[in-house]
Amino acid sequence: MKAYAKLVNNGLEAFDVVNDLHRQGYTEKEIYVLAHERDRTDRLAEAADANKIGVPEEGMFDAIANLFRTRGDTLRHKIEAMGFNPYEASKYEAELDNGKVLVMARH
Repeated sequence: MKAYAKLVNNGLEAFDVVNDLHRQGYTEKEIYVLAHERDRTDRLAEAADANKIGVPEEGMFDAIANLFRTRGDTLRHKIEAMGFNPYEASKYEAELDNGKVLVMARH
């Protein structure tokens, strides 16, 4: 199942989108944030009451394989795990390279 996705320019915009998704009935476990840098993803997820893409979404094999992938490959695989095709994942990953933040949600 494909997730809802929205690219935003910064953490403040991500926070607004996450709050809007909460108002629409999504729970913290159903909303994901993703930034190019791992620590930025962690900070945004914690501050915005959102989730990070992990083993439950990716599966154990991909989560372990990510340890050996480049950051770009890891990001693309995480986005694909949310139901997006490789083309969409590459497009979103390129935007993350430019400092954008990706907010995703799925029930």
